[in-house]
Amino acid sequence: MAFMRFLRPLRVSPELKRRRALVPPFPCAGPAMHPFMDSSHLALQAAVRDYALESVAPVARELDETARFPWDNVRAMGERGWLGVPVPEEFGGMGLDYLSYVVVVEELAKHDASHAITVAAHTTLGIAPIVAFGSEEQRRRFVPFLASGQVLGGFGLTEPEAGSDSSGTRTRAVAENGGYRIDGGKIFITHAGVGEIFVVAASTDPSKGARGITNFVVCKPTTAMEEARRTGVGHRPELPYTPGVTAGKKEDKLGWRASDTRELRFDGAWVREDQRLGEEGQGFANFMRTLDAGRIGIAALSLGIAQGALACAVGYAARRRQFGRPVWDFQEVQFGLAGLAAEIEAARHLTYHAAWLKERGAAFAKEAAMAKLVASELATKTARAAVQFMGGAGYTADYPAERMLRDAKACEIGEGTSEIQKMVIGRHLAEEFKAVPEEFGTAARERKSVPRELGTAAREREPALREFGTAAEA
Repeated sequence: MAFMRFLRPLRVSPELKRRRALVPPFPCAGPAMHPFMDSSHLALQAAVRDYALESVAPVARELDETARFPWDNVRAMGERGWLGVPVPEEFGGMGLDYLSYVVVVEELAKHDASHAITVAAHTTLGIAPIVAFGSEEQRRRFVPFLASGQVLGGFGLTEPEAGSDSSGTRTRAVAENGGYRIDGGKIFITHAGVGEIFVVAASTDPSKGARGITNFVVCKPTTAMEEARRTGVGHRPELPYTPGVTAGKKEDKLGWRASDTRELRFDGAWVREDQRLGEEGQGFANFMRTLDAGRIGIAALSLGIAQGALACAVGYAARRRQFGRPVWDFQEVQFGLAGLAAEIEAARHLTYHAAWLKERGAAFAKEAAMAKLVASELATKTARAAVQFMGGAGYTADYPAERMLRDAKACEIGEGTSEIQKMVIGRHLAEEFKAVPEEFGTAARERKSVPRELGTAAREREPALREFGTAAEA
């Protein structure tokens, strides 16, 4: 298969063998043991797992402590094709299915969430909107740079007054001289500094609210020009850079510390009309569809963190002795870790099922929200339990459990908080209750698409809500 050229074997050093022995290969080892995975998924999983053990795990602590972006590993992942896994081969990607992308994110997150979110945000937020909603010329103009890892991409949505309420976009785009002049700013944007190609949302007609929002592709030079020259990736001078687009100071975050997160500013930034992504007024519906798919990626990232934390706790419990016997022999420890293992397997099925539905063109928004909700909260729960089971050792940087706990919290916030996921799921349930059989009562059948208990304000916004069926922050 074409993707096999990207699965470069690593030298199996004694250190890699040791690390393999310390990290159980979740999930099970054969395709017959998992209904969603075939031999190609397992080969990709093994390749990413070995790379993560050899190149990501050894540097994760140092990158977290220094908040340094992993440029060398970004180059290596790009060379392997992992920055364009689900992108069609004609645009420079691997041309694999969405589950293959999920597997890459999951495997990286077992060792470091910052590497995983770099791949996830770049793929589902930077590339996917251009592939899904862009013209053929836009796809050929921008996607090959992104899918090959030559430059990084991002998605400009969240604003100070438009977080979970993403329809409240204040950034303006005014038609002018055969293009648009953009003014405003975005916050908490992944790759705002290191990236060069961004899809951004701006209001072209504030009087129309959500239906007056339009998306644009904008470019700016990376803030890490020295690293780009050193590694040979991160900057392409032939891109149509937009004067007036700048990045703010890098955020000092609790977790995902090696990931680049900043403000993205627009000060009279003029873009040509051919950099508008889709028609005017379609931006809101399109970025909501983008976020639906992005939630599967965050679910995969969360799943990886949970598995990494569980592996850390199991390994420690097997080696640590208290009261003359291994900690693992205590029933409370075994029961606690066994319960988490069962929940992780359930979260995996939710996540893989959502990816399976998306790949087949079926409706998946509810399933994506469910996967993201369950997996993100489980990641925090598992990492917290790992720290607790490990005691004082888990609270130190000598083990990755404390870093995983900090990283996991972001999964409950990014691309829609847990509360937003519940709103999305509830909205789908309300729609489904329209067809409730008579024996379940008239009240359920008479329900509107926005339930009465959500309040008058929600019902007044029903036209916008109905258009996309969800709301979330980038």
